[in-house]
Amino acid sequence: MQCEQKFVKKKYLTHILLCAILPKVIKMEAKLKQAYLYDFYGELLNSHQRKVYEDFYFNDLSLGEIAEEEGISRQGVHDLVKRSSRALEGYEQKLHLVDKFLYIRDKVGEIQRLARSYDQKNQQEIKTEIEKISNEILEGL
Repeated sequence: MQCEQKFVKKKYLTHILLCAILPKVIKMEAKLKQAYLYDFYGELLNSHQRKVYEDFYFNDLSLGEIAEEEGISRQGVHDLVKRSSRALEGYEQKLHLVDKFLYIRDKVGEIQRLARSYDQKNQQEIKTEIEKISNEILEGL
């Protein structure tokens, strides 16, 4: 998919919008992933790592701003953020808590959807589906 087209016919406008929006969506997903990792495993980082990680990912401070505040180099901040990210990802690879949480959240969403569609006609079908989903959740634990 080429995103460098300057003059575009109207029917190709969706392609250009997709090229403009897709990188932002990917960046948001990466930030969301880091937020989940930090929520589950952040307490396993030391206080200095937590402070720098929070400033970079959640307070949206630049490497230079954090470096000045912490009295270390920009490269030091970059290395600390990367090491902290790798540590959080390592915890997830071993423990899979974020994956389990997301899986259970999706299954609960399915149960809620089924509960909203509940009526007398398909009572048994919905009950069977809810039992199937709840069994999947229990097997995943």
